[in-house]
Amino acid sequence: MKVLITGGAGFLGRRLATKLLERGALKDADGNEHAIEQLVLVDMVAQPVPFADARARQLVGDISDPKFLTSVIDADTDSIFHLAAIVSGQAEADFELGMRINVDASRRLLDACRSLGHCPRLVFASSVAVYGGELPVLVLDNAPITPQSSYGMQKAVVELFINDYTRKGFIDGRVLRLPTICVRPGKPNAAASSFASGIIREPLNGETAICPVGENTRLWLLSPQTAIESLLFGHDIAAEALGTNRIINLQGRSLTIAEMVAALEKSLVRKWSSEFNGRATHASNASCRPGPVSWTQRAHARSDFRATSTSMR
Repeated sequence: MKVLITGGAGFLGRRLATKLLERGALKDADGNEHAIEQLVLVDMVAQPVPFADARARQLVGDISDPKFLTSVIDADTDSIFHLAAIVSGQAEADFELGMRINVDASRRLLDACRSLGHCPRLVFASSVAVYGGELPVLVLDNAPITPQSSYGMQKAVVELFINDYTRKGFIDGRVLRLPTICVRPGKPNAAASSFASGIIREPLNGETAICPVGENTRLWLLSPQTAIESLLFGHDIAAEALGTNRIINLQGRSLTIAEMVAALEKSLVRKWSSEFNGRATHASNASCRPGPVSWTQRAHARSDFRATSTSMR
């Protein structure tokens, strides 16, 4: 089996690739598992650390370029995970770039599948950004989409493409609407929801977090691990179980900023207690002295965050 991941050098793309190589197989249309013999990872940037596995083929290029696209997908490509995207904040700031990658490149990918005529299974990472404004407590898959950002609109357009290309038999598509993924490691990115990870990640690293929304703002959250598990489950689920509407809202945790901060505080208190007790025991040995008390810095970071959050109400 040959598998393609667009956005393969990204946060989710690398984790998905790692899991696929570890798992070693995916299901086909008949529900039978097949070994993954080749995993093609495509992105506009190189892999930060190349995969050593011989099954992984890592390519750098622009999927909006038709020549590049036809070089990475062929009739042997059985499954595609389409994760490549310009994130929300960047898509809003640069409309042309967002349209070129999020819409035009997606259609070129779908048309490449149509031209080859082999109906690959395609999993598209959409977003809850297709919704906007006031929402009911329970948002079902068939709730009206009301995007209030260019990114949300672009995701919604591709969702419609995938439903129709599936109806026509060009692909076996499935669309997974991802909640905000939290917590992402590393530095903040250009996503509008980047702060959701930052308000947890930065205090844990002894840094100040900036929260641009009020504490009563509610977010729909999903962990990175569950996101990867969902992508794999979405791939393997039988087509007949999905029916004509291939769009699924992934389950997540609905939390306010205040609830996230409270959970962070509990986590930090447990960590401080553990670190303090560990250092106290360590210091009781005559030949040992405790190291730097990093938890005091984290206490200051927590206070800075609370002050910032309060000022943003």
